[in-house]
Amino acid sequence: MLHKILFLICLASFIPTIGSISGTKDVKSKNCDGSAGLTCTFPGDCRIGDTVKVNCTSRKGCPNPVSRNNVEAVCRFCWQLLPGDYDCEPATNCSTSSTKLLVTKCSAHSSVICMGQRNFYKRIPCNWSSGYSWTKTMILSVVLGGFGADRFYLGLWKSAIGKLFSFGGLGVWTLVDVVLIAVGYIKPYDGSMYI
Repeated sequence: MLHKILFLICLASFIPTIGSISGTKDVKSKNCDGSAGLTCTFPGDCRIGDTVKVNCTSRKGCPNPVSRNNVEAVCRFCWQLLPGDYDCEPATNCSTSSTKLLVTKCSAHSSVICMGQRNFYKRIPCNWSSGYSWTKTMILSVVLGGFGADRFYLGLWKSAIGKLFSFGGLGVWTLVDVVLIAVGYIKPYDGSMYI
C-alpha cells in the first residue's frame, strides 16, 4: 500500500515536468508574430461574416506580452478565410486526371484574426506543373513522333524506346499519340499538368 502511495506522489511530481517540457517545445515552434501570437475573444452573439470588436492578449509563452482591446475583426473561423488570407502546402504528387480534391495543410497569415485553429486542412484541386509544355509536346509528336521524341520529352522513356525501335509503329503509333496528346490523355511521367 505504501509503495502505491509513493508511486502516485512521484508520478504527480513528474507530470508537471512533462507538461512544462512539452509546453516549452510547443512555444518555440509557435509563431508569435502579429495576430498569430494573439488569443482573441470573440463575442458570444457573433454572426459569421459580421465585423465585430474583439479583445486580444498574447498567447501563453510568447515573449513581450501584449493586450489589444476593441480590435476590428470579421467573425469567421480560420478555415473560412478568403484564399488570399492563408497559405497552403503545395499540392504535389497527386493525380491531375482525378476529379477528387486533395487534402492539404493550410495556415492563416499572421496579420489575420480569426476564430479556431490557425492551422487547418483544406480540400484543393490538384493543379501542379513540373514545367512540361503542351505546345512543345505537340510539336515534337507531329515532327519527331516516329522517333519517340515526344515521349522522351515527357519522361516516358520505356514507351519511347519501343516507339523509336518500331519507327512510331510504322506511323500508326505516331498518329494515335498526336490525338492522345491533343486531348490531354498522355501527360508527363510525374502526373503533373502541362504549362
